Amino acid sequence: MKPRSGRWHIIYSIIVSALQAAAIAVLIIVVLPLFGINIPVWGIVSILTAYAVFAYIMYRISHPTVLFKPVTEPETIVGKEGVVEVELNPAGYVRVEGELWKATCPVGGLHKGDIVVVTGMEGLKLTVGKKTPVL
Repeated sequence: MKPRSGRWHIIYSIIVSALQAAAIAVLIIVVLPLFGINIPVWGIVSILTAYAVFAYIMYRISHPTVLFKPVTEPETIVGKEGVVEVELNPAGYVRVEGELWKATCPVGGLHKGDIVVVTGMEGLKLTVGKKTPVL
């Protein structure tokens, strides 16, 4: 599976943060003086700097979540290939799509490193079979 790119999130974050900073500046420079509230230049710079720091922190917190694989139904794992991690005789563990699963093999006798195919799922336990080479 191709890793997800976070580039769109970077661009979106920059555009939205710039628009929000502009809206804050307009509010401070245009709207507040209409109500007799005048903020000095150093106050405006301080407010916009505080907003920029806040936006950066929110970006750093949210960006890693963009890169996570979406969670799918466990049943979609049927038909996928995996690798035996703990010998299946008849029960053991296999790694499928980077996740470790408890598995059983009706035939048994599969050793660590063998390639298997998921043939079924019961609860959180997989049923697997040895992958046969395609001719």
